[in-house]
Amino acid sequence: MNAASYVGRFAPSPTGPLHAGSLVAALASWLDARAHGGRWLLRIEDVDTPRCVPGADTLIIAQLAACGLHADEPPLWQSTRGAAYQNALDRLLAAGWAYPCSCTRRDIDQALRARGTPKTRGAELVYPGTCRDGLHGRTARAVRMRTSLSAPEEECEIEWHDRRLGTQRQRLSDAVGDFVLKRADGLWAYQLAVVVDDAAQGITHVVRGEDLADNTPRQILLQRALGLPTPSYLHTPLVLGADGEKLSKQNGATALDLRDPVSALQDAARVLGLAVAAVDLNGFLAEAVHAWQCTLA
Repeated sequence: MNAASYVGRFAPSPTGPLHAGSLVAALASWLDARAHGGRWLLRIEDVDTPRCVPGADTLIIAQLAACGLHADEPPLWQSTRGAAYQNALDRLLAAGWAYPCSCTRRDIDQALRARGTPKTRGAELVYPGTCRDGLHGRTARAVRMRTSLSAPEEECEIEWHDRRLGTQRQRLSDAVGDFVLKRADGLWAYQLAVVVDDAAQGITHVVRGEDLADNTPRQILLQRALGLPTPSYLHTPLVLGADGEKLSKQNGATALDLRDPVSALQDAARVLGLAVAAVDLNGFLAEAVHAWQCTLA
């Protein structure tokens, strides 16, 4: 693969500084780009503005730089991309893929309970299709993506290949139902934003944490509906906290201690199954790229 044909990216949300788990995803995406002789881009995914922390984007960029992870182009902020998301949404509405929805989470929960399928603890609310055939006088709140254009709805199963996890399948109608593209508060949903931006930036390879693998089928459906290319996907192992749950800002993950960036990078490399002995930054990165290339052979 030549340098012009590979474009990867790291796309953090600025809800706080990078922690050990996010460094694993950043390092893996950077290594994959460098191992393929490609470009590595940085996208700040700040569409969920209530969760964003002022200055976190600048801090993240500085943390990456301290680890020697420099993007090949200036960063892209999703908060500047509203017009592109609206254009995509308009196309989906015109094609019949998207429709307005009046339902609150309480409405969805009540509808599921009436069907005898209430939400289980920790599970996602699977949308029951209440507004699929119109609002019937109710006020629109959000906009949803259909999982099928057929009526009655056919089962929509997406099959895809992950470079680490292998063949994956998800029946969207059972797993999530028709999903949100624009939220009731007017904010853009992650699924639409990431698909539009991956295409706009020419992303060919997505390397990210395994916790995001569940999003991939929805994104592939959107790519197909919008006529956009589907990147290659690789979902990396997660860093787990003491409780066995994924390490995240929500469960108290601490910011990276980058007084010794090589030590932090070595920890991240071990999660990725790489043994890198070098103790200086440039030496570590060069050795890590070689080790990653060996995993691709």
